[in-house]
Amino acid sequence: MSRQWRLELPLLIMLLPGTILVLIYSYGPMLGIVIAFEKFIPSKGMFGSKWIGLDNFRQLLDIPNFFQVFWNTVFIAVMKIIAGLIVPMVFALLLNEVRHTLFKRGIQTLVYLPHFLSWVILSGILIDILSPNDGFVNNLLKTFGMEPVFFLGDPHWFPYTLIISDVWKEFGFGTIIYLAALTGIDPTLYEAAVMDGAGRWRQTFHITLPGIRSVAVLLTVLSLGNVLNAGFDQVFNLYSPVVYETGDIIDTLVYRTGLIDAQYGLATAVGLIKSVISFTLIVLSYRLAYRFANYRIF
Repeated sequence: MSRQWRLELPLLIMLLPGTILVLIYSYGPMLGIVIAFEKFIPSKGMFGSKWIGLDNFRQLLDIPNFFQVFWNTVFIAVMKIIAGLIVPMVFALLLNEVRHTLFKRGIQTLVYLPHFLSWVILSGILIDILSPNDGFVNNLLKTFGMEPVFFLGDPHWFPYTLIISDVWKEFGFGTIIYLAALTGIDPTLYEAAVMDGAGRWRQTFHITLPGIRSVAVLLTVLSLGNVLNAGFDQVFNLYSPVVYETGDIIDTLVYRTGLIDAQYGLATAVGLIKSVISFTLIVLSYRLAYRFANYRIF
């Protein structure tokens, strides 16, 4: 055994458990893709079911609301990406201006807490505070003389409720990333700007925003890979048949088609198309991240 092998062997042994887990839990389930090309019958299994080629994909195009579901998925996901970029950045800029350290850390911890809660818990909270009868939000609207809104039962309001509640859950995490980026800006730039007579707005536009531009670009291009991931956990826990028109996404369609209607082949075909598109977007996003933010994994 060469000296190089003796040096690398312990590292390769340490890598082995992780590799085995990836093969079992990430690559092993990919064998189920063949169900998309079969008339799958559970009692016959993957190898005993009838091979039907692309019939499941043709049937997919015949689903009456498929393109509406696709549009719902893209709309909700893109709006989440845009809001998830703007809100944490603005909040981080405002929080960075606070000079009272204890108050600043308290606010930072408070907005970060929802990130640790599951959508099961947060959905229960949202159902209570958005209730049209005695929810906090609608009571507030009534105080100002406005009509109550059925946020979780109105097809018009439901997508925006999803977007706002997702931002509420995750903007604390994004704020921490931007605050970390702000600490990397050279403080002498601000001192030089003050000596030149620049106010807070000019400092923000000419020093702060260019200083965090690379982080913002990186987070944006990396999020492109999630354009078709509108958030199954959130939608599944909040939606109901009355808002399927605007709230149904690809993941919930796969769930209903596969597990409730028992059309396993059709559901796998939907999931396969989504995976192919997502894979393409992920490759594109990493290329853009390398080009605009000099970020690469390998």
